[in-house]
Parts: sequence; structure tokens; C-alpha cells
Amino acid sequence: MKFLNNEKERNRFIRFAIVGAIGAVVDFGIFNLLTLLTKMLPVVASVISFCSAVVSNFLLNRYWTYPDSRTKRLRKQLVQFGIVSLIGLGIRTPLFAWLENILIHIAEKYLPDFFLTPVIVGHNGALAIAILVVMLWNFIANRFWTYNDVE
Repeated sequence: MKFLNNEKERNRFIRFAIVGAIGAVVDFGIFNLLTLLTKMLPVVASVISFCSAVVSNFLLNRYWTYPDSRTKRLRKQLVQFGIVSLIGLGIRTPLFAWLENILIHIAEKYLPDFFLTPVIVGHNGALAIAILVVMLWNFIANRFWTYNDVE
């Protein structure tokens, strides 16, 4: 990521990461509420929590990370951000579905079944890895397409 040698881009990446952390709190919170309180299927809950985080991330990125990105209309940026996010969801969903069973089995072998059950550990571990992978995709794609109107 050669462009991160630029101080302004580094600051944008840091802000993007902070927004991503807030989005992760939204994502994890909604995911855990849905899976623990409603017994919703984890993959379905993951999609719903992801969409909630996308809305949060778009608003925070538009107004805080890229406040100088105003030459594009809000609707156009939202559509572009949405397309990037849908591709991210396409990366995240199969990755999450693949990792969750692997991590549940590992947690069953190595973790005692106390407050955090192997299922909770497996689901949240898979979600954390998927979020990190998709965050890199989202930053690069949004920086060079959605927010390409900033210097």
C-alpha cells in the first residue's frame, strides 16, 4: 500500500479503521443479539448485522473520514459504497460460513465450556477474521472508487 506513505492517506486510513471499529461494534452487537436472543441462523444474522454496520460506516466515512468528498452526490456515493459493501459481503459470507465450524471445533477441543461457549467463541472468531479481511477490501475499493474525488 504505497499510497499510505502519504500522511493525509495514512490519516484517512486511521479514520477509516476507527470507523471500521465502530462498525465492528455495531456488527458484533447486532449479530450476538440476533443469534443469542432470537436463535436466528448465524449466517443470516451475519448478513443483517453486516448491513447495519454498512449504514453506520457510510455515514461516518462520508462526514468524518472523507469530509472533502463532496463533488459527488450523496446518492451516487451511497450506491458506490453499497456496491463495494455487497462485494465485501460476498467475500465475508462464505469465509464466515467456512471458518465458523472450524473455529467451533477448535474451541470445543481447547476451551472449557464456561461463560463463553465454543459456539460463541467460534462464531465471534469467524466474524472477527471476516471483518478484518473485508475491511482491507473496503478501504482500497472505496478510496479509489467511492471517494476518488479527494486529492
